[in-house]
Amino acid sequence: MRILSRKNHDRNGGVIEEPTTESQPVPTQTVAPAPPAQTPVADASGQPPPGPTGATTTEPAPAVEEELARVEEEAAAEETEIRLKAADLLGPDLRDKARPKPAEREAPVDLAEVISFANQKGGVAKTTSTLNLAVALAELGNRVLCLDLDPQGNLTMSQGIDPDRVEKSMYNVLVEDLPITEIIVRREIDIAPASLDLAGAEIAMSTKIGRERSLEKALREVQGDYDYICIDTPPSLGLLTINALTASNKVIIPVQCEYLSMRGLVQLQNTLTMIQENLNPNVQIAGILPTMYDSRTLHAREAVAMLEESFGDLVFKSRIRKAVKFAEAPVRGSSVLKYDTQSRAASYYRNLAKEVLNDGSS
Repeated sequence: MRILSRKNHDRNGGVIEEPTTESQPVPTQTVAPAPPAQTPVADASGQPPPGPTGATTTEPAPAVEEELARVEEEAAAEETEIRLKAADLLGPDLRDKARPKPAEREAPVDLAEVISFANQKGGVAKTTSTLNLAVALAELGNRVLCLDLDPQGNLTMSQGIDPDRVEKSMYNVLVEDLPITEIIVRREIDIAPASLDLAGAEIAMSTKIGRERSLEKALREVQGDYDYICIDTPPSLGLLTINALTASNKVIIPVQCEYLSMRGLVQLQNTLTMIQENLNPNVQIAGILPTMYDSRTLHAREAVAMLEESFGDLVFKSRIRKAVKFAEAPVRGSSVLKYDTQSRAASYYRNLAKEVLNDGSS
């Protein structure tokens, strides 16, 4: 780029220093002194020496101003070219990221309602209720997925799957982040089975960041594929149950109609409050389900009365009464609705399914 100096320019057509790009001194051209009536040549400082009274000065030559404008235009053009070359160095990916993209509206997707069956006390018909309610919902035309989070694998066995022979289970999903679609098998309903390895899942997940949300993240892949996802939890309030509650919209609490079974409700409520405050503010109790109900005993009737007095409308109107069919069906690897379609035992869960669909407990 050429640099034009105006330091020694004579406004009266005096000495001009030509622009140069080399470091060698540039010879100057000296204009011959004008007659006495004209202005003398400027000195080295650029100031005209005193002259005779009445001396006049002339304006700078137009050619010099034009040369300056032309040089400035060339400098601006070169700077613009340099900036364009620097932008090219970013590459197409970075340039695309730098440009704002118009927001794309995604079509709304109906997500599955996730229901956990939880109670830290064992033997209250959590597994029986999870499977049979899921099958009853499927009979009504819903797409249903069952998850077995109990290391005992009773739900898995109830669908004719041996937990000892399962190669990929919920353990791999929770601990190794395996896509849940790779373990789902089709039986009466879709089921994500458990294996004996699941007993060590809580220890294996103890050092995992965000371990409480492992199940929630895994379910995102399939929530648009189902209407209901039913989760069978272990009889504890450990990390597996916390994962289930964190991923759920609703909780159904099966309660055996006995005094000791009802005492565990307080601990479960405290755990649920902790989940709502810290992990999942949207989880709510869908209802409390009285199970193993025997209307012939005074104790069972009193237990249900205590539940209704304490929890009011949260107690389902449906009662799961004692029936030998519930014990026989898992031996055949099926739900009671398939094992004995017209039995009273099957009707209990069909009635419960209608109540869940109608939010009859709220």
